[in-house]
Amino acid sequence: MITPQDKEQLAQKGISEAQIAAQLDCFKTGFPYLELSAAASVEKGIVKPDAEAENAFLAAWEDYANADKTIVKFVPASGAASRMFKDLFEFLEAAYNEPTTAFERTFFENLTSFAFYADLSAACEKQTGKTATQLVQEGNYKAVVAALLTAEGLNYGSLPKGLLKFHSYEDGARTPLEEHLVEGALYAAGKSRRANVHFTVSPEHRLFFEALVNEKAKAYASKYDVIYNVSFSEQKQSTDTVAADMNNEPFRDKGKLLFRPGGHGALIENLNDLDADVVFIKNIDNVVPDRLKDDTVRYKKLLAGVLVSLQKQAFDYLELLDSGQYTHEQILEVLHFLQKKLFCKNPETKNLEDAELVIYLRNKLNRPMRVCGMVPNVGEPGGGPFLAYNPDGTVSLQILESSQIDMNDPAKKEMFVKGTHFNPVDLVCAVRDYKGHKFDLTAFVDKATGFISYKSKNGKELKALELPGLWNGAMSDWNTVFVEVPLSTFNPVKTVNDLLRDQHQ
Repeated sequence: MITPQDKEQLAQKGISEAQIAAQLDCFKTGFPYLELSAAASVEKGIVKPDAEAENAFLAAWEDYANADKTIVKFVPASGAASRMFKDLFEFLEAAYNEPTTAFERTFFENLTSFAFYADLSAACEKQTGKTATQLVQEGNYKAVVAALLTAEGLNYGSLPKGLLKFHSYEDGARTPLEEHLVEGALYAAGKSRRANVHFTVSPEHRLFFEALVNEKAKAYASKYDVIYNVSFSEQKQSTDTVAADMNNEPFRDKGKLLFRPGGHGALIENLNDLDADVVFIKNIDNVVPDRLKDDTVRYKKLLAGVLVSLQKQAFDYLELLDSGQYTHEQILEVLHFLQKKLFCKNPETKNLEDAELVIYLRNKLNRPMRVCGMVPNVGEPGGGPFLAYNPDGTVSLQILESSQIDMNDPAKKEMFVKGTHFNPVDLVCAVRDYKGHKFDLTAFVDKATGFISYKSKNGKELKALELPGLWNGAMSDWNTVFVEVPLSTFNPVKTVNDLLRDQHQ
């Protein structure tokens, strides 16, 4: 099955034959649904601090940030913006020439409200000798869309979201990359005033990102009194996955094995390569203009304060267990912390002797930790917070996608449909152990939580394998805490018309 040419291809990518065999087995067996205990809620598993507790957590973060710690803001930014413009691509291909759908009409009626309007109009003038507004007035709508999306114009249809102009300011327009630089200065700089911001990017766009940072970072550094350390990484070729045909055999394109990117779960490798104590994770398109950043900054600091407070307590308990000088009551206190503060329970612990319980507690406490913001559910597509069973019998907090839940089971479907909260990808992570050593984050991935999707290549159907998602299975064995944050902190841009919402104007 594996030819000499295949072996050469695998060697170039850093992928072993054993990995290929394991991936092909995944196509044959599929992935099991996760067994749910309950949807997480404020009554069950989601923390909602009162005003006094909020202030204590904010103070804890200020103390931590002013110590000699390395804080990094990690932004997955490799995805292309093509889905943002799906409706406009369809308009370009449509048989009609005037805006017909509600989406198309909204776009053209509000054209001058987009932060990229000046650039778009200049591109229209270059191509046609007329401004975007003039083209609209004479009914040449498709020329405007072509200038926006194609390589002859702004090429927005092929660029990543991070490079598109989202927000207008008096001194010009800002991209999401710039908004993340500002955020880094506002909550992740600390006493050193060093803002470490890391973007994961695609190889073909890296130079564009680097050029934008070189152009813009100096002004933001001066404005916010920080020293930027901006870095980039690309998804590793060794995390690509082999495609399969409908018979679960390797899919070949012109005789060669076809590989596909492993999805955002592959970024656990990039995260693992960072030298950091605490890492903030947030999607590239979830940004707001300065006038609305107060909530974003406050709740990012709050999540971080919860994280470092829990981490300190976990470290103290691990030191106690290491000392061997503890009472039965102290062991029960540690167990109570694991169950009530880290929401990790196992009914079998009541049957354990003290010595066995200490081994169990050390194992459960000595793991990476993440605190995840959860917003009230408003019907957005995507994952949600659940209490789920793990292979070792424990129940812990997990972020799950709908594909991980057996929707044919009425009880499970009801949990998903009636979930009170939604995952906005708002994480703060602690990635060192209590002795100061970096965790190997790849050791905490649940490899049984990947995804299989159906695609096509040159008209032939294929199966694609996605690795366990970064905030799903890739962090399955972390200690996880959910904290309610307001909807004002979640402002994604899924379509171009989302930029017309008040939060982006």
